[in-house]
Amino acid sequence: MAHYLLSIYQPDGPAPEPEVLDPIMRDVEAVNEEMRDSGAWVFAAGLHAPSTATVVRARGDEADMTDGPYIEGKEHIGGFTVVEAADLDAALEWGRKLSRATTLPIEVRPMEGGSCG
Repeated sequence: MAHYLLSIYQPDGPAPEPEVLDPIMRDVEAVNEEMRDSGAWVFAAGLHAPSTATVVRARGDEADMTDGPYIEGKEHIGGFTVVEAADLDAALEWGRKLSRATTLPIEVRPMEGGSCG
């Protein structure tokens, strides 16, 4: 079994109002529960806003640190899920379900080495 990263791309800007966000979060939790029940779910987390990021760039023995996102964009990674799946097709199916639940694009990418631990 390989591990896949499902990255949630969300638009920049304030969070949706509760009447919009609450049903989405309910649907996301239903997909997470389905992943747990199937044994596919490994780990998931939401991320703080890009403005909280610090970019560290090595420059020889020194490191430069810059506050904020690395690039300006209209969307950012707002969260992620790591799943264990038999193959890419199985991981893509989880990506489809998560995309429907979040109403956002999901990038599915295999992890190097195929496992988390």
